[in-house]
Amino acid sequence: MFNPQPHTCPMRLKTILNHVHPIHPFVYGRCTHVGSEIRVEVDARENGDPWCGGCGKRATTYDTSREPRRFEFVPLWAITVVLLYCMRRVDCADCGVTTEMVPWADGKQRMCNAYRLFLARWARRLSWSEVARTFKSSWGAVYRSIEWVVAYGLAHRDLSGVQSIGIDEIAVWSGHRYLTVVYQIDEGARRLLWIGHARTKKALRKFFDWFGKARTAALRFVCSDMWRAYITVIEQKAPDAVHVLDRFHIVSNMNKVIDKVRAEEAREMARKGFAPILKNSRWCFLKRRTNLKAKQRRKLADVLRYTSLRTVRTHMLGEALHGLWRYTNENNAWWYLEAWCTRALRSRIAPVKRFARSLRKYMPLVLNYFKAGKEISAAVVEGFNLRAKLAIRKAFGFRTAGALETALYHQLGRLPEPPCAHTFC
Repeated sequence: MFNPQPHTCPMRLKTILNHVHPIHPFVYGRCTHVGSEIRVEVDARENGDPWCGGCGKRATTYDTSREPRRFEFVPLWAITVVLLYCMRRVDCADCGVTTEMVPWADGKQRMCNAYRLFLARWARRLSWSEVARTFKSSWGAVYRSIEWVVAYGLAHRDLSGVQSIGIDEIAVWSGHRYLTVVYQIDEGARRLLWIGHARTKKALRKFFDWFGKARTAALRFVCSDMWRAYITVIEQKAPDAVHVLDRFHIVSNMNKVIDKVRAEEAREMARKGFAPILKNSRWCFLKRRTNLKAKQRRKLADVLRYTSLRTVRTHMLGEALHGLWRYTNENNAWWYLEAWCTRALRSRIAPVKRFARSLRKYMPLVLNYFKAGKEISAAVVEGFNLRAKLAIRKAFGFRTAGALETALYHQLGRLPEPPCAHTFC
C-alpha cells in the first residue's frame, strides 16, 4: 500500500517556478492570489547590471519604472498567472537610453515566451479558436504565438540531406486560387519545405532559387503530377533527378475519363429515349471492385453485359491499366504501357484517346516510377495535402496569405522550437 512520506517543509509556488522556469539573474518575489489570477513579483538582483534591449550588451541602469509591467504566464489549474516586473531603462554606449532585455519575454511582448510556446503546441491539437477559449486568451494572441514559433523554426531548420521531394498544388479560398507546395518525402524525414502562391512556372522557379543549386543537385527523386508547368520547370532546374509521374495521379486522371464518358453517354441515352442503364452507376465504375458493396456489384455486373457501351469499354481499359503496376521491370512495363496506349488510341472514344496521347507523351516519366523501385509515390504528398486542408480548417479566422502559410508550416513543417526549460504540454 502506498504510504507517502510527509515533507519536512511545504512546497511553495516560487520553488516550482524556479524549477520549471528559471529566470537568472532575476529572482521570483512575493506570490499573491488576487481575484481570478495569481500574481508573481519578479525582482532584479541588486548587484546585477541589466542588458541592453537593442544590442544585448551589459549597460548601466538609467531609471526604473514605477508601475510594474504584466507578463502573462502559463495558467495553473485554469487560474491565470501573471509575472509583475518594474522594467528598467539602460544607458547603453551603443544604443543610448533604451529598455532592458529580460529572459522571459522578447521586446515589448506582454506574454512570456514559455506561454507563447505553450499556446502554439496546443494549437497543433485543437483549433486556434478553441485554444483561445480554453486558456482565456484571444485568437490574435494564439496566432502571434504560432507566428513566433514558426519564424524561429524556419530560421533554425536543417535543410541538409533532402534527396526526394514531392510537388503538388492545393486549392485555397475560392475562384481557382492555388498554392504550390513542396514536401520532403524521404523515408523518416517527411515535412513541408516550401509554399508558393499560384501553380505557375514562376512560382516553382522561386522554390528552386530558394533551395539553391547545391541542394538541387543533390536531389535523387522528384515526384509530381502531370501539370505541364511543373514538368517544364523540373526539367530545367533538376535535370539530374529522376522525375516520377506517380501512379496515383495517372489512375485519378483515368477515373476522370471514365466518369466523363459515363456522364456524356447517360445524357445521350436519355435524349434518345433509351432505358436508363447507367443511372446510379457512377461509383460502381470509380471504386475498386474489392471496395464495392453487394448492391453495387450487382449493378456493375448488370451494366457490363452491354459491351457495346462506350462506358463499359472505357471501364475495361481502366481495369487493364491497373495491370501496369504489377510489373517490377522497367522494360516489361514499357512494353505493357505501349500496348495499352495502342489499344486505347483505337477505341474511337475521344476522352480515352486524349488520355492515351498524354501517357505516351510522358511515358519516360511514368516509367521512372519503376526505375525508382516503386518506392517514390505521391501517396505521401496526398496525405500531406489532406492534413493541409485540416490545418486550414483548424486555423479558420485568418484573412491573409501570411496567416495561411504560418498555419501550414506550423502543422506540417516539423520545425524546431524555441528552447524552454520545461515542457508544459
